[in-house]
Formats: sequence, structure tokens, C-alpha cells
Amino acid sequence: MEEDTDFRIRFSSLCFITDHVGFHGTIKSSPSDFVVIEIDEQGQLVNKASDEPIHKVNKILPVPNNLAKKTNLDPQNLSFDERSNQEVSTLAGCSGDDQNYEPGSEKEDTIEDGTSKGEEENIDVLGSLLDEKTNELLNRFACDVKEKWNSKTELIGPSSEFSLGRILDKNQRAILHSALRQKFPFLITVGKNSEIVVKPNLEYQELCHLVSEEEAFDFFKYLDAKKENSKFTFKPDINKDHRKAVHHFINKKFGNLVETKSFPEPNYAADNPKAVITVRFREKAHKPRKRSLHECQGRRVIYTAFTLRKENLEMFEAVGFLAIKLGVIPSDFSYAGLKDKKAITYQAMVVRKVTPERLKNIEKEIEKKRMNVFNIQSVDDSLRLGQLKGNHFDIVIRNLKNQINDSANLRERILEAVENVKNKGFVNYYGPQRFGIGRKVHTDQIGLALLKSEMVKAVQLFLTPEELDDPVNRAKKYFLQTEDAKGTLTLMPEFKVRERALLESLHRFGVTEEGCIQAWFSFPHSMRIFYVHAYSSKIWNEAVSYRLATYGSRVVEGDLVCLDEDIDDEHLPSSKVHLVTEEEESANTYAIHQVVLPVLGYNIQYPKNKLGKWYQEVLSRDGLQTCRFKIPTLKLNVPGCYRKILKHPCNLSYQLIEDHDIDVTKEGSHIDEATLSLLISFDLDASCYATVCLREIMKHDF
Repeated sequence: MEEDTDFRIRFSSLCFITDHVGFHGTIKSSPSDFVVIEIDEQGQLVNKASDEPIHKVNKILPVPNNLAKKTNLDPQNLSFDERSNQEVSTLAGCSGDDQNYEPGSEKEDTIEDGTSKGEEENIDVLGSLLDEKTNELLNRFACDVKEKWNSKTELIGPSSEFSLGRILDKNQRAILHSALRQKFPFLITVGKNSEIVVKPNLEYQELCHLVSEEEAFDFFKYLDAKKENSKFTFKPDINKDHRKAVHHFINKKFGNLVETKSFPEPNYAADNPKAVITVRFREKAHKPRKRSLHECQGRRVIYTAFTLRKENLEMFEAVGFLAIKLGVIPSDFSYAGLKDKKAITYQAMVVRKVTPERLKNIEKEIEKKRMNVFNIQSVDDSLRLGQLKGNHFDIVIRNLKNQINDSANLRERILEAVENVKNKGFVNYYGPQRFGIGRKVHTDQIGLALLKSEMVKAVQLFLTPEELDDPVNRAKKYFLQTEDAKGTLTLMPEFKVRERALLESLHRFGVTEEGCIQAWFSFPHSMRIFYVHAYSSKIWNEAVSYRLATYGSRVVEGDLVCLDEDIDDEHLPSSKVHLVTEEEESANTYAIHQVVLPVLGYNIQYPKNKLGKWYQEVLSRDGLQTCRFKIPTLKLNVPGCYRKILKHPCNLSYQLIEDHDIDVTKEGSHIDEATLSLLISFDLDASCYATVCLREIMKHDF
């Protein structure tokens, strides 16, 4: 596979379907020369302003009136310090540390009102279900536990637990369990034959060795409340080893219930970077029980749709930056397709667990990163890959000139080329950006390693440096030399979100086969599958070249053809794919634009001619002769699909313009020399590449 390491060699070997001469020119001289606008499933450009008003959050998650004034009790609506002040006040008299706490008078008044209501509820519950003496003994037991912890006394023997007695009513027991743990998060409750026994929460004590007691108090209240879609954030922490210890503790003790992520602290100083650990509940894998309509409305996940405009920015980098600013993780974002980096692109996105108002609040902040969000509105679900009709392109090709040794009129050459492709179409190759233009390691190489379950090799390929001396490549080079994930993290710039996510997992789990599997899970599913799709795309490109070189534009026996012109390639079922017979070949029943080729996967059929044999030889060459295109360890299944070998641009228009450059001659006289540029606009179906269409027009590899 050595010959595939240079993308120029790979793409110069691709075929053309048209026979015009073409011309030379430069694309993407600047991002504004290459504008990509997604076309949604209704055929509308997503950069158009939406007429729909922004929906308010209370239309999605109606809040009962009796809770409206208690929002300041929600830990997610308070700053860390406010949460700490509020909760620590409930421990007055039970902790020596808390007695020194002196909040500001203004904040104290506000929190006192809120706390009194929350505490009233706990006191009412405990007071109504426990007699006065038991309540008093419970409070004394709680204070004793705290005092022993503060004096470093071991909690052993019968005195380290307290019985509330037998509570026969099951519902009352459940209420007591919850109320007691909310009031005293440093205690746990255990049920024994209708008896409730209270014990010290040793995990609380262990966490207090890693974080402040205020943080531990808040965290265990958060954990016990089990509020769906809520998050808990620890204080910013500059010490990476310490953060690792906190991550390890929470994942070890509560990993089946919650997940943790580290994010850079917003507005951190460059010379003193800090990160915060955010905890959130894992989504339940099992099918939930049936709920009432009111309950479903109250528990529904928030989805906010928006249009993202980005300039000269990689899409995964943009998503990572948005995730940090919104306090979510990259996998909370969904989108219909990937977009070019060196371009101005507009695309639809949906983010989970973020309200429209919250997204609007970061508009100014993200402008510094050459991003804008608009058309913000509430929706019912996320997007899926391929959920678009196509893309519209507005492109400027500069520095136009004839091919070498071509003396024909340049304007005529351009007119001929554009009209030829407009009428005959272009070979529907996957574009070079799918594989990583000009990089030492291509995305398809990583995908092949994943398909062969070579997880360590895949990580090494991902972190292979380019021949450049910059911070990113110096960090990658250091990792390959040392496999020191922790040291590499100190070198890797903060904006490299994917690389840092992978390195943080490697630091936590180790650079082993199992550790690398865990590291790949730091990427969202859409990105993990992207690498596997890149390998399938590369093989498809090779297959088309072999097909056209072997049979040309003839439709031959054993070819696969599409029987339904209205179905998108990516969603073409096998029932709509037909195997051409000998009689149909002789009768010229089908045309070349109907021929499809399979994109590798477990649910496709191969052509029954020389091409079918070619596919098997290539899979054998790459060590995939027994591959089922399923990677259980990474939760990846690749069913495959079919793709037409030819496509046509739609709504194509173009215009030649003259750029006047002034040259100075030796004599000092000024001469205007006109340089031609081509402005061209067209629409392409989803998963088609404008650079591939331009390649066919210009007969020129980029």
C-alpha cells in the first residue's frame, strides 16, 4: 500500500468521463472563493433566515407554577460558590470547618430564603415520619460522624451505624431514604427487613481527600437527586494529576451511573490554564417504562436546531469549541454532513441539552473563532448523517490559463468544458478532502487499522506528525517517541480538541490495546465511523477507475444498476439494485448513468463480472478477506450502500470576469494585463464533491 501514501499520485490515476481538453486555474485562493451552503430535505438553502420565532424553553419543558419561585434551589442554576454556601449552611454545628464560613450579607440573605424552603421540606419529611427523640438522635449521630472525621478517628464498631427502626410502609421508607440522604449526603441508608439503618458514607470521606468538603457535599446531593439531564461541575483545577485522580475515583465508584469530562475553564489565562471536571448522568440503555403524557413532556430532552456558519475552520474543531462554550460534549451535536475547512460553509446542526436562549448567549463569543449561529429554534430530535438534499456551491477559480501546449482560445476552452460536464456529468469520486489532503497519514489508513482491530496502530496513525515544526506536530512527534500521553498533553495546544480527548483517555487507560479502545470512545460515533467510511470510500474510488478502464461507458452483464431514479444513493436498498443480464446487455437496456457500485459493508452485493473478482482481490490484499464490517469493541456496524458512478451538477451557471493586474515594465510605463477568473455556481446531491466536479471540468488535479 506504499504507493497510496501520496494523495497526488492516488488522484492523478483517477479517470475522466468527458473528452474535452480543459484548462488550469487556482481554487480556494481564500475561504471566500469557496462557499458551501447546505440544502435541506425540503430543498431550501440553510443560510436563509427562518421566519419561525425562537421557541421559549417553557414550551418544551413546562414548569409547574408551584416550582417557579424555587429555581434558585436548582444546583444547575447556581454558581459553584452559591451552591456551596447554600448546602454548607445545612451543616451548621456538625462541622468545625463550616463554623468559620462567613458569606457576604447580600448573598446570605438571598440564599437563606431559598435554603429555608428546601430545608423546610426535609425537616417536614423527617419530622413527620420520625418521632422527636429519633430525629434528635439522628442529628447527634450525624454530628458525631463529622466530628470523628475531623479528628481523624476511625469509624468502626456498633457506634458507626444508627437505626431509625422499622418502617412498615414501603412508600414512607422510600421518602425517608431520599430525604435523609439529601439532608446528610455524608451518610448512607440501608434497608434491612423494613428497618432503615444509617451509616457513614465512606465514599464521601474518600472524595473529601481529593476535593473540598463543600464540593463533596454538593456532589453527593447531586448524585442522590438523580435529576435527568443535569450536570455537576467541580472547581477549576490546574493540577492534571489531581484531575486524573478525581476522574478515576468517580468512574471507579459510580461509572455505571455517571460519566466525567474535563473542559478548559472559560476565559482562562493563557499562562495559567485550568480545567473543570463536569459530571453528568449516563443515558439509560434500557427501554423506559411507559409514562403519562404529562410526565413525558416534563422529561423530554431539549433539542435546539441552528445554522452554523464557519470560515476556514475544520468542522470537528468548530464542534469541539462550541461544546466547551456550552458545557456539553461533542457527541451532543448532530449534523447532516461534513463540510470543507478552507471555505465559508453553512450547515444545519442540532445540539442536545441546550436551550435556544443559551445558544444565543454565546453568539458574540464564537465570532472571534470565525463562527456564527442563527436560525436558532427548538426541535423534537437530532439530525442524522445524510439528512440533506445536497449542497449549493459558489466558487471562484482564479489565474485561468490554457493547458500546457494548448494554444486554443482560453474562453472557448472554458465554455466547452463547463457545457460538456453540464450535459455529460462527472465521475462521482469521493474527493481528496475525505482522505486528508497532503497529510502523511490518510484517514482511510486509520479506517483500515480499525477494521483489522489494530487499535494501537490506529492511534499511532492518528497521532503521526507531519513534516512541520509547529506545536501540534512537535507534540505528536513526542508521543510517538515516548508514548507518554501525560507529557504530550502538556505540549498539545488547547484548540486541538480531538487530539486532546484521545490523549486524556490514553493517560487514564494506558497505551495498550484495551486502553486504545477506550481512547477511541472519546470520539463521538459519527467520527469513529468516519474513518471506516474513508477506507470504504477509497476502495470505491479504485473500483470505479477499474470499472471504467475495463468496460468504459458500456453497461455489461454482471453490472449493478439502479431501478429507481428518485432514491438517493446512500439510501438505495438492495431490492432496487438489479443485476444486468446478458440479454439486457445485448439490447442496451440500461445507460451508464444508472450503474452503481457497492460501498463496502456487510449488507451489499457485488457485481457478477470482472469487477466482483477485483473486489475480493482487494479485500484479500488489505487483509480483510474474512472481515464482516462490524467492530463490536467500538460499537461500529458498517452495512454498506450503493453509489452511482456518474453524477450531474444541477442549476449550473457561470460567468467569466477580468481581474486587472498592473505590471511595471523596465522603462517604468504601466500596462494593464487582464487575468481571467471564473465564477461558477451549481448544486450537487448529498455526498458529492465540488472539487471532483471541478476536476472533470478543468481536467486538472488539485
